[in-house]
Amino acid sequence: MDETTRERREAAMRELTEQRDNYRKKEGISKGRRGLLIVNTGKGKGKTTAALGLMMRAHGRGLKVKMFQFLKHDTARFGEHRTLDMLEVPYQGLGDGWTWRSKDLENSAELAAHGWELAKEAIQGGEFDLIVLDEFTYPLKYGWVPWPEVEEVLRGRDPDLHVVITGRGALPELVELADTVSEINPVKHAYDQGIGGQQGIEY
Repeated sequence: MDETTRERREAAMRELTEQRDNYRKKEGISKGRRGLLIVNTGKGKGKTTAALGLMMRAHGRGLKVKMFQFLKHDTARFGEHRTLDMLEVPYQGLGDGWTWRSKDLENSAELAAHGWELAKEAIQGGEFDLIVLDEFTYPLKYGWVPWPEVEEVLRGRDPDLHVVITGRGALPELVELADTVSEINPVKHAYDQGIGGQQGIEY
């Protein structure tokens, strides 16, 4: 073992031993199910990927899950769609592709508003245990969907329903309302090195 690795290991073992010896389970932690509002935001890669992982975990525990994708169109067949099909997990594309490629932003706005009506119906319908609103921060940020209405629906949902919202630039109001917020920020990205998106990694 090289000197650097040995020193790193010894320091880690001291720290881990101290953490273990000082660990106390926090009091007042609730047990059982309580619906969470989870937000994955930030400029880094992995917001949707994390939501998909959570969907898989929930599906594996027998929860009924569905994903609404506010930017991807309804004919998209990326890797996640193929997997969700195999798992028989429902999803729905609601958009017309990335906004910077849109030829008609008014149509994009209309699609987002219509998509919200479908998602709202699912949130209020009682059929699902976990619903993902993928890239939903954008319709909120652009004013395509009114925040006051979204807030009312989220606050009024079944207390056991989990909702996950992904996308950059989450509204401060959404962050405030959420139970769990993860901000994913880039440290390095292969694209900056001239490496393009790859099947099975980006799509």
